[in-house]
Amino acid sequence: MAVSMERMCGAALRRSSVLTDCNFFWHKNLSLRKTLVIWKQPPSRTFFTDRRKLHTAPVVRTFRLRPLHFLVATGGGYAGYRQYEKYRVEQLEKMGIEVPIKLASEWEVSLYKSVPTRLLSRAWGRLNQVELPTWLRKPVYSLYIWTFGVNMKEAAVEDLHHYRNLSEFFRRKLKPQSRPVCCYHSVISPSDGKILNFGQVKNCEVEQVKGVTYSLESFLGPLTSTEDLQFSQTSSCNSFQNQLVTKEGNELYHCVIYLAPGDYHCFHSPTDWRVSHRRHFPGSLMSVNPGVARWIKELFCHNERVVLTGDWKHGFFSLTAVGATNVGSIRIYFDRDLHTNSPCYSKGSYNDFSFITNNNKEGIPMRKGEHLGEFNLGSTIVLIFEAPKDFNFHLKPGQKIRFGEALGSL
Repeated sequence: MAVSMERMCGAALRRSSVLTDCNFFWHKNLSLRKTLVIWKQPPSRTFFTDRRKLHTAPVVRTFRLRPLHFLVATGGGYAGYRQYEKYRVEQLEKMGIEVPIKLASEWEVSLYKSVPTRLLSRAWGRLNQVELPTWLRKPVYSLYIWTFGVNMKEAAVEDLHHYRNLSEFFRRKLKPQSRPVCCYHSVISPSDGKILNFGQVKNCEVEQVKGVTYSLESFLGPLTSTEDLQFSQTSSCNSFQNQLVTKEGNELYHCVIYLAPGDYHCFHSPTDWRVSHRRHFPGSLMSVNPGVARWIKELFCHNERVVLTGDWKHGFFSLTAVGATNVGSIRIYFDRDLHTNSPCYSKGSYNDFSFITNNNKEGIPMRKGEHLGEFNLGSTIVLIFEAPKDFNFHLKPGQKIRFGEALGSL
């Protein structure tokens, strides 16, 4: 009996020793793992306050920024800064304080032009053509009307359910009596909009807004062969500006009209004239609102545009429709071959088309007030024309004007 008891006690002691050794090694291994885990974690900082202990995120995680986040943050901040600058300028103008011109640097223009505005405008154009459900039309159009101050009482069709998509709503027609055409002045406004600038063309430079100019030759492009033949007979001066003036004693005038998104989007003939030539410049589609026009020099020369040239009773006459962001679509009613914002065109080039043929020696005759074309959204119309020295504008910079109202007369 005693021997058996000794054997049992010995076995118990051996099991206790084994368990003790296992516990020792287990705790030792656990502490080692904890040490390894703690060693793997990045260092963190701890701040003590009167209330509680605050732990900051690891330094490595805090400064890990992805490129997309960085671009969104910087782009959003820059856009916000530009909007603030625009608001500040508008407030100073309302107070009658002259705002100094601050032009964009080359890198800012290059950065802006690198944005795929042509692709975005094509996508916007396709979105505008999507037919909206009948129940959704009134809320969507009402929001647009409220945002941009559209006067639907002037529309030929006031019922919002009539317009199947945004494109039809943008290109809505007006009631005939809402825009009477002035018969007592030689040049009328071709569209609704805001007068950005007007006056004589000097030194082959045109003002897009006060103090910011662009090159006349870059804007219109080189003269065509028919124009060279016509103007060389009447002018001995080699300057581009003087070559456009066909009659002695005349001057070259210009007028810039900005169409806001809420304005009537169609444009009409500003006078009785004949269109002989069309030139299409594919280009960027930067915004043409007054703030950007004051910021980027030669903005209209960068953007896509359609130049119509011809003559009226006093000589040379041209109307240019300038595209803008989300306004890649410029339509001329009598020109079915014109396709703007098309991927097949390359920037920096231009495409000519003559309306004078063997069967048509006169070109396209246009009557004052006649429908000429339309934009998909707001944009800009630039008139450059020849007239006698006693031609006077009946305008003020910054004033609102409607189609059919007088621009100037002799």
